[in-house]
Amino acid sequence: MADRNPAAAVSRRLLIHPLQTLFAHAAFAFIRRLPHDTASALGGRIGRLIGPRLKVTGLARRNLSRAFPERTPEEIETIIGDMWDNLGRTAFEFPHLDRLRFYEAGSVVEVTGAENIDFLKDDGKPGIFFSGHLANWETAAISVVQRGLPIHLIYRAPNNPLMERLFSHRHPGAGELIRKGPLGARRALARLKEGGHLGILADQKMNDGIPVPFFGRDAMTAPAVAQLALKFNCPVVPVRVERLGGARLRVTHFPPMEIEKTGDRHADVAVLMARINALLEDWIRERPAQWLWVHNRWPD
Repeated sequence: MADRNPAAAVSRRLLIHPLQTLFAHAAFAFIRRLPHDTASALGGRIGRLIGPRLKVTGLARRNLSRAFPERTPEEIETIIGDMWDNLGRTAFEFPHLDRLRFYEAGSVVEVTGAENIDFLKDDGKPGIFFSGHLANWETAAISVVQRGLPIHLIYRAPNNPLMERLFSHRHPGAGELIRKGPLGARRALARLKEGGHLGILADQKMNDGIPVPFFGRDAMTAPAVAQLALKFNCPVVPVRVERLGGARLRVTHFPPMEIEKTGDRHADVAVLMARINALLEDWIRERPAQWLWVHNRWPD
């Protein structure tokens, strides 16, 4: 689709995008020089200071009030402050991701259920790992890669294409980074046909997805996890990330979900996606401040 404002498009390409990229690289270099714990704490403080003042916080407040009608306004504001603390920490932990060693003694990231990664590594089948935007969600894929299983990641490309190289820092040693979209769907199919493994964040809104219950309301949901799992008859592993305090994280890989085929493909997809949304909802309810409430997940 052509840009409706060509002048604005030129301004973004020639001025705004380069400036954004320059600032991002400078910030990346500065944060990378800090100790990991210090960077995380600084990000949390900045998140708490700036985040609640941003316009998008109104969306988080509305989402939280609808998801937790029993919560008082004061409780909602506490969750919002803690959410921005988590997001700030996540952003400032980003430059350190390639330095973390998840399976060494004393690691700030605790991995449980690693045997479920090993199961997919050794079963001779393709497979899918799914998670949501919980705590520092980037660590979910790294926990798989550092266990010796290459994983191809489906992601949303940044609005600024000059940032692409910086974002690839997220998952050193991972397989292909597959952009969302029709071409990406074909690439994902090809990787599974080769026996590869995909990593998918399953909690984002997809306007042309399917309506699936989420916190008591239908949310337009990408059905890719269920569609691919049913097509390839492959295991689907839920992965939960939790922030335990400060920069300390826990990544849990659960046993593969049991998938039932009834012969009605559309119904089977809807049932599996409902189970996935229900699982994500349970995790979010336990630690609501660690989810991305600023995402426009539900239609008005």
